[in-house]
Amino acid sequence: MQRQKMVKDQIEARGINNPDVLRAMLRVEREKFVPAKLKNDAYGDYPLPIGEGQTISQPYIVALMTQLLGPSKDKKILEIGTGSGYQAAVLSEIFGEVYTIEIIPSLAEKAKKRFKELGYLNIYTKTGDGYQGWAEHAPYDGIIVTCASSDIPQPLKDQLKVGGKMVIPVGSGYAQQLEVVTKNKGRYVKRNIVPVMFVPMKNEKGEKY
Repeated sequence: MQRQKMVKDQIEARGINNPDVLRAMLRVEREKFVPAKLKNDAYGDYPLPIGEGQTISQPYIVALMTQLLGPSKDKKILEIGTGSGYQAAVLSEIFGEVYTIEIIPSLAEKAKKRFKELGYLNIYTKTGDGYQGWAEHAPYDGIIVTCASSDIPQPLKDQLKVGGKMVIPVGSGYAQQLEVVTKNKGRYVKRNIVPVMFVPMKNEKGEKY
C-alpha cells in the first residue's frame, strides 16, 4: 500500500517517531487532497501544485511540523494556510479542535466541502488574512503556519497560549528556516529546525508579508 510505504520510508525512516503522528499519516488519504490528475503522485516525497499558485507540502514536512506541535487530544490548534486541507486533516486526527484560515476563497470553499464529505467534524474554516490570525477562538495551544513570512506575525504571537508553540517558516525564497516559537511568560524562545521552501504569506491585495 502506497500510504504505508510513505510512512515507513519517508517519515519513520527520517526520525518521526510520535505514534499519534504516524497513525494520522496512515489514516489520512492524501490522494483525496490533490488534483485528480496528480493522484498517482499523491504519496511521492515532494510537494504538489493544487491550483492558484499554491502547493500541498511533502508528507515528511507535514509530519515534522505536526510532531513539533506536541500532539495531544486536549489541544486547540490554529492553522494558517488551509490549502487543499491535508495538513488540517492530519491535525484533526490528533488534536481536539482545529481552526484553519485560507486567504484564497476558491481553495477555502473546496477545503470546507472536502472536510464535510470526509467527515472531519472538528475542523473549523475561515476565509481571511492568516497574518491576523483568528482572535475569536484564541488563545491556541499551538499554531502551525504553512506559508512563509518575513517575520513572525505579532497577532499570532498574541493569540498563542502561554506555554504554547508556533511552527512557522520564516524568510523568503531559498532563505527560509522552519522555526519553533515557544511562548513563555513575557518572552518568546525561538529554535531553528531545518531549511524549508514554502509559498509566501500574502495579504488580500496579493502583497507578501
